[in-house]
This record gives sequence, C-alpha cells and structure tokens, in this order.
Amino acid sequence: GREAPGAVYRCWDQAEDGRLPRFPAPEIKVADLAAFALQTACWGDPDASGLALLDAPPGGAMAAAREVLAAVGAVEAGTGRVTERGARMARVGLHPRLARALLDAAPLVGARRAAEVVALLSEEPPREYGDELASAWRSARQGGDGYAARWRAEAGRLASSAPKDRGTPPSGADGDERVAGLVAALAFPERVARSVGGGTYLMAGGTRAEVRQGSALGGARWLAVAVADRPVGAGHARVLLAGHIDEDTARSAAAPLLAEGGEVAWSGGDLVARHVERLGAVELTVRPLKDPDPGLVREALLAGLREEGTGLLTWSRGARELRERLAFLHRQLGAPWPDVSERALHARVDEWLEPELSKARRRADLARVDAGQALGRLLPWATGEATRLDALAPERLEVPSGSRIRIDYADPEQPVLAVKVQEMFGLAETPRIADGRVPVLVHLLSPAGRPAAVTADLASFWRAGYRAVRADLRGRYPKHPWPEDPATAEPTRHTKARQARQGGGA
Repeated sequence: GREAPGAVYRCWDQAEDGRLPRFPAPEIKVADLAAFALQTACWGDPDASGLALLDAPPGGAMAAAREVLAAVGAVEAGTGRVTERGARMARVGLHPRLARALLDAAPLVGARRAAEVVALLSEEPPREYGDELASAWRSARQGGDGYAARWRAEAGRLASSAPKDRGTPPSGADGDERVAGLVAALAFPERVARSVGGGTYLMAGGTRAEVRQGSALGGARWLAVAVADRPVGAGHARVLLAGHIDEDTARSAAAPLLAEGGEVAWSGGDLVARHVERLGAVELTVRPLKDPDPGLVREALLAGLREEGTGLLTWSRGARELRERLAFLHRQLGAPWPDVSERALHARVDEWLEPELSKARRRADLARVDAGQALGRLLPWATGEATRLDALAPERLEVPSGSRIRIDYADPEQPVLAVKVQEMFGLAETPRIADGRVPVLVHLLSPAGRPAAVTADLASFWRAGYRAVRADLRGRYPKHPWPEDPATAEPTRHTKARQARQGGGA
C-alpha cells in the first residue's frame, strides 16, 4: 500500500482507468467460501450471521459452499451443522475438497501416498512437471527445486493427519496412475470427465475441456481433471493437470451425482424418450423408453412448440387467415379478441390446444392437429362477440362490381383490399371495417392485375390521383372503359365490347 508521498505510475491507459471501480471488490465477495463456511460451522454459526465482519458473505456463495460441504459429509444437509467428519476435515488445514480426498483415499491407497498427491493438488506443480498427475508426482519425488522441497514438507504434514493405512495400496507405475486419479476424483468429483472424441472431454459438471495435442492424457476414456482454465475467446476449457481413472472410480468418487430415470425431450426435431443413467452431465447408459410418462411427453412437445413454433401444427389457408383476422381485431379493438402471437398462444396452450396436445406422442401427431379448429376455441364465445367475427373482420368484401374480394389481414395495422380499378367505379368512399373504425388500404390493379395505385382515401384518389392513372391505363388497355368521373361511373369487370353486349342482351 502507499505509505508516503510519491509518484504513481498507472500501467494502463486513461480510458481504462476511468472504467475501473474505485476500490477492488472485497475478497469475501469473490472467493470460494467452502473453507470459510466450514470454519463458521465449526464455530456453531453456519451462515456467519453472528460474525462482526466488514463485509457480509454473499448469500448465494454461502449456499453454494454449504452444498459442497454437505456433498463431502462435512455438514448436515438440512441444518448446516458441522459433523464429526467435518470437524476432522477442518483440523487438517486444507480446503474441504482436499481434506475429503485425504480422509477417503488414505484407507484405500495408504496415508503417505494419499498425502503426497493431495500435496500436489494443494499447490499446483510447475508446468514443466507436465499435465499428467502421476508423472508430476514422480517429478516431485525426484525434484530438487524449491517446489519439490515445499511439497515434501506438506506431504509429511498431511500424512500425519491422515487415517492409518488399511488394505493393500496399488504399486508400480500403473499404481501411481490409479492412486493419482482416485485422489483427484475424490477432491473434484464434478470434474470427472469422459472422452467425447478428438481430445475433448465432458466433465460431470457439464463443462467441456480439451487436452493439449500430444499429451499423455490423450486417448484416455476417463480423466479426473485437477486443474483447468478457459483462455479468453476459447470455446472449451483447457486441461492443465489431470489423472487417469476408470468408470468405476468415477462412479465411486462422484456417487452423489449418479442419477437414473426416464427422460423425455424434444431433440433433433422430434420427441425422444430414453431411460438414462448419468453421472452429472455424463450419460453412462441409454436405452429407449417404451412407455414414457404422459406428463413428460406433454412437456417435451411443448418444448418443441416453443423451439420450432406453432408451425408444427397444420395451418390451412383458412386457419392462417383466421389467425390474421384475430390478430387484426386484437390490435384494433383489444379485449375480448385474443392475442394470437406465438408467445400468447404458448401461454394459453391449455385453452386452445387441448385435448390434442395431451393425446400427441410425437411430431407427426402435432402435424395432424387442425390449427384453425383449435384456434376457434379462443374466440370470445362467452361474451357473444364471437358471432360478430365476420361483421367486424370479414373474409371478403363486396365491391361495386358485385365481386367478393378477399381482404389480406397480414398487417394487423392496415388490411389490404387488392381489386381492379374498374370494379371500384361508383364508390365514393373507402370501405371501412371493425365497426367503421379502420379503412382498408385499397390496392387498385390494372385489368391485367398489376399494381396501378394505392390509397386509403378513395374519394381523394378519384379527385386527384385517378387522372394520371387513367391516362396511363387508357393507352395500355384501350378496350376497357376509363370514364372521366369514376365516382359516378358504372363499375365493371369486363371490356367495353363485352359490357355493351351484356347491356344489349339486357
């Protein structure tokens, strides 16, 4: 810390300096609190509420620490009170994970060997010792550097705290590998990892990690990862130190993470039902599940609908248009007309997609659901408004020529009526829907059905815009009538010659 006047040299630029916090975060806010939580439990204060600390420990971090302690048997799961085992772990003077490894491994492999591997894990060995734990152990035994000296002293201290030897520990080089892997797995059970190919491993905790190319760890089926980091920008973690283990060791060391049962999920575009035995995130055995729980099936199908949308159902043209009409009425009139957006339909799935959803068992069953029929259940029948659907948002609108033209509701803000210019002759005002509140946007077409003009104010168009359109269309379609006053002219769907024949026949 600064103790007297002097110069300050900040080894970063001014812009970065302005972004830095005024003070660094207190260590208790960012540190692993497992060892701290074990000490407070030993003092009879599991949540540290009775301690006069400058900064209270974060509640989430303390809860996570108690979970770790409960998993290694140091505290009671419900109360957080220290157990006899936990008190012994605290006396070892190690992180609870390492204390657990020492206490559990010593009876299996011998106190001295367990202590030596735990000492390696308590102070990460130099990089030149390698990334394979048994090899690093041998390097420490043979080393004459400062690390090796500290390691020997710590191993001796830990050996005196370990349980007395029982059984016959493994021997030889292969024994070193098994001992080192077992101790690492006991210390870090969520880091037991199985190969997924290409030098990549999946840890029980769900993290993927890669071993370096050419590493002695490569090719192993199972590893116990002791040290890993995640370089900036890297997709996976990088294994820096790990030991070889087999599946039985992984199962034993990480026993609390073992689970077995039926799993039903939406995967690869369809429902997949499996009976899975897993070690955390690692799937150990998988077989098809012939009779999955209907509730799990329904939840998986809902997940599929959320992931891929209601397009999984069958949407006829009528169903799509009904949805667009309802979206228009909800936008323009509000309740009781329903919101039919994807989010809203998922929120009300019980109201409109039952009983079909509960009967479905796969994607093909969803594809057989008539979305239009199901959507009709959301119409406001209780208030009687449902009977006004065709009046408020008609499918078709009769124009002066007598044609019934389909309205396009794709845009709920502005429905579109696409109709030939001549069929609108004689209509002075723009048609309106939704109880006269919303004028349709008229797309006026040429006799060939090509766009000629767009207007939401037909009266204004007849007065000002029609003249230019008439001049253009008269030249291209001379056989069709183009009156000077369209607001009072007779509407038609035909050419002048056919119109005359029909008039003569009449």
